[in-house]
Amino acid sequence: MCVREKLREIIFGTETPAGRAFDVVLLWTIVISVITVVLGSVSSLRLQYDAAFRAVEWTVTALFTLEYILRLSCSINPRGYARSFFGVVDLLSILPTYIGLFLGGVQSLVVIRALRLLRIFRVLKLGRFVKQSEYLLAAFRSSRDKIMIFLMVVLTSVLILGTAMYLIEGEANGFSSIPQSMYWAVVTMTTVGYGDVAPQTVLGKALASLMMLIGYAIIAVPTGIITVEAAQAMKNKKAASVCPQCQASGHQEDAQFCRVCATHLPLPTS
Repeated sequence: MCVREKLREIIFGTETPAGRAFDVVLLWTIVISVITVVLGSVSSLRLQYDAAFRAVEWTVTALFTLEYILRLSCSINPRGYARSFFGVVDLLSILPTYIGLFLGGVQSLVVIRALRLLRIFRVLKLGRFVKQSEYLLAAFRSSRDKIMIFLMVVLTSVLILGTAMYLIEGEANGFSSIPQSMYWAVVTMTTVGYGDVAPQTVLGKALASLMMLIGYAIIAVPTGIITVEAAQAMKNKKAASVCPQCQASGHQEDAQFCRVCATHLPLPTS
């Protein structure tokens, strides 16, 4: 086995002890790096341990840079890796440190390295959880049109009710403009209620009370839509795993043929 193939087996594989050890060390390095960035944002700790934080950050960045170069060099499809999700994340995890040499404050963006912890699903053989997430993704895809219509209705309501509150309360009570009133409407309808702007008149308070009640319905609608679509996605997936010929079930999620009679299984619908 040549050096390039051996590196590919270690860096991209988890079946061998060396590959698994590499990924475990990588995950712990990511954790240490993220913790260093988080602690470095605390002024008292930064003043006391600034040199140590910088040393850890540059050491980790150098290791990640070497790892990224090795991944590109030993990958079967370097361009495909570079354009993949993890390829982009790997690149973005090292750029902030170098950009920080020219632009101050950018170093904090290295917390994007936390996304690299998603590799733990592959390392610990938790692929079944990734499969379950497909139900949720299918639900979002199926409900996107309904959600878009819902958001348009909400934005229209915010515009109308915010304008009404602007006319009722006016600048004297803090509603200085329609955008300001729309901000208040969003805060009120989402039941956040910062309290930085509040109605003072009886009519304004009545409208605010109505908007608060509407807010509860607004929170429930998208939740209900996604829940229904998720249930439908699971139903379609289970229906696709049942053989239409012999009604046998218990097939693998990626099975194309029945395990009993070899009949072609139907594809799941979204």
